[in-house]
Amino acid sequence: MELRHLRYFVAVAEEGGLLTAAQRRLNTSQPSLSRQIRDLEAEVGVTLLERQARGVTLTPAGRVFLDHARLALLQVEAATDAARRIAQPQRPALAMGFMVGLEVTWLPHLLRIIREEAPETEVTLCSLSSPELALALMRGKLDMAFLRPEKQRLGLSFKLLAKEPLIVVLPAGHHLASRKKIRPQELAREIYVSSSRTSPVLQSVIEDYAAGVGITLKPKYEGENISSAMSLVASTGGVTLVPLYAQNILSPNVVARALEGEPPTVDLTLGYNEANSSPLLRRLLSRTDELVEGVRNQSIIRYVETPS
Repeated sequence: MELRHLRYFVAVAEEGGLLTAAQRRLNTSQPSLSRQIRDLEAEVGVTLLERQARGVTLTPAGRVFLDHARLALLQVEAATDAARRIAQPQRPALAMGFMVGLEVTWLPHLLRIIREEAPETEVTLCSLSSPELALALMRGKLDMAFLRPEKQRLGLSFKLLAKEPLIVVLPAGHHLASRKKIRPQELAREIYVSSSRTSPVLQSVIEDYAAGVGITLKPKYEGENISSAMSLVASTGGVTLVPLYAQNILSPNVVARALEGEPPTVDLTLGYNEANSSPLLRRLLSRTDELVEGVRNQSIIRYVETPS
């Protein structure tokens, strides 16, 4: 018995006729199909189909045989798929997460390295807050993420990429916007907008900085993230402190200025789950220094300076 006999029989049974099955599904002639069915019945030793004027119907033996024939064909299909997967493994996949705006700087360099290591890799991206990225790593939803070294880090490791200086963001028409650099004491007299509601690491850095320079930055408004904080800055006339990478997502009605003196910095890290055994992830981690060097040499991030 050959597989084609089973396929022919199933097609005839499902179409309800030899002619219909021959024309619609099997691309063969009716006489040829009839011979194949007779050969099958001869081999099985029972009548499977009753020929009638308007088609065929299954005999009781034919109904039982149909169930087994379908199962046999499904098993052959499953075996074929399994063999093909072993011979031709699925494309490797890598899920990456970024804090909003970071991908502009880091993703092009990272993609270059991925193409060199595994050009067939299917890359998926998402943008979340730093604590959300850490949670996604712990749950195995992400392979790697660009985030802060969060305290809730069960099973996670962080590789330091950069210490990002904080900068001041304020409305383009603000009276301090004409300055190249802004004294921290001047911030204490302005409406302060917090951008760190969903970033406890950044919040801690800002609080330590304010205490160190002897000022109080009590937020009058709080944004859910850096983008919403910038919108509040533009609409309220206030100011905020954000990491340098935020210049990637500045809206036209706000500007960035450097802080006078030694600016505070916040760590940017590449996080991953220690239990993740992906060979590609390990190879990418081994090239972290190269990634950092590429960003350092080609980054377009600069302080926005205007004549004093």
